[in-house]
Amino acid sequence: MKASLRALFPFLRWFPYPGTTLRADFVAGLTVALVLVPQSMAYAQLAGLPPYFGLYAAFLPVAVAALWGSSKQLGTGPVAVASLLTASALTPLAAPGSESFIALAIMLALLVGVIQLALGAFKLGVVVNFLSHPVIVGFTNAAAIIIALSQVNKLLGVPMGRSEFFLGDIWGVAKMVGDTHLPTLAMGVASIAIMWLIRKKAPKLPGVLIAVVLATVVSWQTGFERNASATLEQMADGEAQTLLAEFVRTEARIREINEQIVVRSGDLKKLQKAGGEHAHEAVTLNYEIELAKLQLTDREVENRKRKRALRSIVFERVAASGGEAPKYYASGRLPAGVQSDGRQWRIARAAGDGLMLSGGGEVVGKIPEGLPSVSLPKFSWDQVGSLLAAAIVISLVGFMEAISIAKAIAAKTKDRIDPNQELIGQGLANLVGAMTQAFPVSGSFSRSAVNINAGAKTGMSSVITAAFVLLTLLFLTPLLYHLPQAVLAAIIIMAVIGLINFGAVKHAWQAGRHDGIAAVVTFIATLLFAPHLDKGIIVGAGLAIGLYLYRTMTPRVAILGRHADGTLRDAGVHDLPPSKVVTAVRFDGRLYFANVAYFEDAILEAVAANPEARAVLVVGEGINEIDASGEEVMHHVVQHLRDTGIEVAFSGLKKQVVDVMRATGLLEFIGEGRLFATADAALEAIHAEAAARGEDHAASPLRPVPVTRFG
Repeated sequence: MKASLRALFPFLRWFPYPGTTLRADFVAGLTVALVLVPQSMAYAQLAGLPPYFGLYAAFLPVAVAALWGSSKQLGTGPVAVASLLTASALTPLAAPGSESFIALAIMLALLVGVIQLALGAFKLGVVVNFLSHPVIVGFTNAAAIIIALSQVNKLLGVPMGRSEFFLGDIWGVAKMVGDTHLPTLAMGVASIAIMWLIRKKAPKLPGVLIAVVLATVVSWQTGFERNASATLEQMADGEAQTLLAEFVRTEARIREINEQIVVRSGDLKKLQKAGGEHAHEAVTLNYEIELAKLQLTDREVENRKRKRALRSIVFERVAASGGEAPKYYASGRLPAGVQSDGRQWRIARAAGDGLMLSGGGEVVGKIPEGLPSVSLPKFSWDQVGSLLAAAIVISLVGFMEAISIAKAIAAKTKDRIDPNQELIGQGLANLVGAMTQAFPVSGSFSRSAVNINAGAKTGMSSVITAAFVLLTLLFLTPLLYHLPQAVLAAIIIMAVIGLINFGAVKHAWQAGRHDGIAAVVTFIATLLFAPHLDKGIIVGAGLAIGLYLYRTMTPRVAILGRHADGTLRDAGVHDLPPSKVVTAVRFDGRLYFANVAYFEDAILEAVAANPEARAVLVVGEGINEIDASGEEVMHHVVQHLRDTGIEVAFSGLKKQVVDVMRATGLLEFIGEGRLFATADAALEAIHAEAAARGEDHAASPLRPVPVTRFG
């Protein structure tokens, strides 16, 4: 009964729970919370969501993963790679930060949770092995670079467009360096300097929290954020007025099309219930809905381009006399003799006739007080099809990250890690997160390190961390209003710098050229496909599997000779002479459909290269498996060589191989007397047969060497 309860509720293994453990977990939980609160907001921003959604992801998922996982010190929550994968998957489907984008992010967390929970429940954690280490190394390095580059515009205080080519977007940011908002740059650079210095000089202090507090206070005291509202008539620049008018008109059309789709979808369901899916009216209405969706996509793409163009225009404000509203001119186009207020203004938001302009640095802004609502995510099968590939990638990459961290911690604590239980914990965390408005989460290396270094003994430390996030949501969110977005960008950059490790790529190359190729190709593909990072890792995983299959298709085949020390070795490598009695061939690999032709060619080529030998020995210690194709080719080779007067013997075959040969009748065809336990036993028998035929074998270099016994 106790074992069943612990299987259902793994956290019961924490008990009995002494006071000393509670004190250690409390300190660790508080320490991690000080890092998690600002970090989670930064990662929400990286995922394309409003910052406060990071707090939602740092609340219940953190506790649930600890309660149902197998690691006592793994810190779960928002992480850089999963956040970037979320943004890359959803950006083509909806505008970042929009209601549709938020709904898709929550649904993505649901799918990730279902996939991970299913893998854990059916004990399929081994599926993560399809993502080889070199692929993960290449992907992680590229993702870290992409994450860092994606935050550069926030450090500079300039907008960055979002297109299908991330490197092109970065080039666009580089061309706007001259428009850098210096106070924003100062905030970001100062925050990086503070965190770096504390990490080097006083690593026990919460550098992230200190940077956040100082920057927030400075932002509040200096009025870092400056916003202004305006109307279309106040925009004195003709180009801007035209773009704004088209933008507002298209936004109204987008809302209209959305309403039409909703109404028609309801009508379609009624028609399908009444007359079936293939009724004429239902088919016609479905066609109209699909056409409306295409129109909607076109309009959204148009407005994204306009929004990018509008945000790239820098304005100068000119105060009007006589109580009139001020005018905004494009920078450098002021009328002669007119003086501006000296600030640079950009259009932050446009809705109807109203505009919101920003003349200072961007801050987090108002965060809704209270807890996230608990509800099931909106579910759509159409959206499932769009998100499934990304959900699978995030599930596998997130779990690999989590289990790698958990195993590294377990090596220090001597705890036992159950990968399938960890999958269940991660899956439940994402499921619960989806029900509380969170985006996909995973295990965090930095916070796990903080957790164990702070003295955490059990997963209760993560429960305590979640409790402090709860207090933040209930009481402390107003204090975060003036936190500069540049500081969140600095936090992300500092967090991902440690993920860049080109030494690991070099190590993979040294371990094997194929591993190095997989790592390098994954790295390049991830950079080129950005923001679609899932395509990069799929290319890498596919290449790694392809290279593995290529290696198994052409395994190593060695013609053996007798070395001076009496052992059988590769004759080509050690320049050993052939035998006129027997040709010994070693096959290193499983014998299956993909390499049977290679096996047959290798044996026949070896026989052709040594035509005087009337026997062939296949040394099979390296043959771990044989399938129907392998058995058929082995039968064909033996038959062909017998027809030419050459006998075939086998040595060192494993039980599973012999079992297949016996079941198919191949063993009977070859003859059990032609199977030997060792190569030397086979060679001794072959040379004895040659002697019985009257052949001179005394000079054969492959004859067994007598063993000298001492004693």
